[in-house]
Amino acid sequence: MDTRYTAPTGHIVQVPSGGDLQAALDKAQPGDTLVLQAGAVYTGPFTLRAKGSGSGWITLVSSDLAKGLPPQGTRVTPADAAHMPKLQASYESVVRTAPGAGHYRLIGLEVRPGPPRSSSVNKALDWVRGSTAKDGSAARSAFLENLMVFGSSQDSSLDTLPDHIIIDRCYLHGDPVIGARRGIAMNAKTGAVVDSYISDIKKMGEDAQAISGWNGPGPYKIVDDYLEAAGENVMFGGQDPSIKGLVPSDIEVRGDHLTKQLAWKSGDPSYQGTSWQVKNLFELKNAQRVLVEGNLLEYNWAQAQNGYSILFTVRDQDGAAPWSVVQDVTFKDNVVRHIANGINVLGQDDDHTSQQAKRILIANNLFEDVGGTWGNGNLLQMDNGSADVTFTHNTALQTGTLVYGDGKPDSDFTYTDNIAFQNQYGMIGTDHAPGISSINAFFPGAALKRNAIVGASSSSYPAGNFFPHNVAAVGFTALDGHDYRLSRSSAYKAEADDGGDIGVDVDELCKALDQYGQHLASAVQSCGSNAVAMH
Repeated sequence: MDTRYTAPTGHIVQVPSGGDLQAALDKAQPGDTLVLQAGAVYTGPFTLRAKGSGSGWITLVSSDLAKGLPPQGTRVTPADAAHMPKLQASYESVVRTAPGAGHYRLIGLEVRPGPPRSSSVNKALDWVRGSTAKDGSAARSAFLENLMVFGSSQDSSLDTLPDHIIIDRCYLHGDPVIGARRGIAMNAKTGAVVDSYISDIKKMGEDAQAISGWNGPGPYKIVDDYLEAAGENVMFGGQDPSIKGLVPSDIEVRGDHLTKQLAWKSGDPSYQGTSWQVKNLFELKNAQRVLVEGNLLEYNWAQAQNGYSILFTVRDQDGAAPWSVVQDVTFKDNVVRHIANGINVLGQDDDHTSQQAKRILIANNLFEDVGGTWGNGNLLQMDNGSADVTFTHNTALQTGTLVYGDGKPDSDFTYTDNIAFQNQYGMIGTDHAPGISSINAFFPGAALKRNAIVGASSSSYPAGNFFPHNVAAVGFTALDGHDYRLSRSSAYKAEADDGGDIGVDVDELCKALDQYGQHLASAVQSCGSNAVAMH
């Protein structure tokens, strides 16, 4: 998607502090720009309405866009909030779309819950009863199910969905004490969230997502954002679409920082006492043609779920969407760290009828600090018969199982050119011995070669792999310095099936982190001085 800003062609309308923003929205025509006063509070909820013909955008923008906010292509932070108008609501959502709304761009806005109404206070406190923040603070805002809603679960036709909605350099957040359930419900035909910051999305007893979509076809662009949520930071699927045959498609997730607060983790020194519904960092239940590249994903532990951080788990969620599928997914050049478990792939829904998950590429990723104090430390779990999953050129420092198989066997599985640890079981499947027995049962005919499996025995694996007896024998450039490039003296340099080094290409990884994100490589010690500048 091309999300570059285009100059307005219509009227420039000033909406001052105390002005009627909804009236201005209702009057706006394609090409118009509504300039909102930085620092002013506008209380909604607000509805973006359909405007009929016209190819121009209706833009909502801060008055400080040119003199206070970062330029296009630079992510905002909470420190930029002083230069943002404040859009808030105390019920429903802050911003929503009417059927058929389209071509709206929101730039440089803070979107937040408004002050609580008595009924919403009581409801919110029910969810956090028995726990308070360490400083004894109470909720300052209402609890909102969604901060922004684009489209509806009830839309049964593509014709009524919103189209072309861009969130650009905006700051969305829930209440720090009681949270909010969802940052953006993204069920548009075309939608983007770029250079934005979403935080304090959390709820007790129910999943909460920074961005979630299930009833829109896409395409979607999620680039250079900070995304913080307790349940799933980003998820597509999870509810059955009302539009028959719909699969969210053509999804680009690049340069984002997906994370959870350690203040949500019991036992951490910063823990604030509330047991939020913590699940995973990224999940696909019904999606196709998805690119996840150059992201930093960190901090995920077993709490409301088993701690797998990346889920490609096809689900016909409520039994009404048997066409649900996860296919044509690329997960590459990402850093995944400080997590309980790595990736879970589910081939077919084990509760309802679904299509088979297939054509999933997991390449050139660094998995660091997997397990230990976070959880079991399993790297890859393959359940119930996926097809054509490739796991290649990854480096993993994990404390648990290498690959675990369960259910129906997986066809056309490829596991090549990786560095990871055998630990107790290595590759194992349900009711089978580790190694060859499990491989033959769950991954028949798999391409399994040119891997460095630290601490394993050659008798447990097919020929053509490598078995360094400990991590020192791998030959990392500087293990203590988190530099996982192979040294010149490493026995595994230039030994990959493609002629390169076994494991992650750190230089390619760091280049992707900086190219797509807000200089994410600077937050990754592995990149060090070799990080390639974004510009």
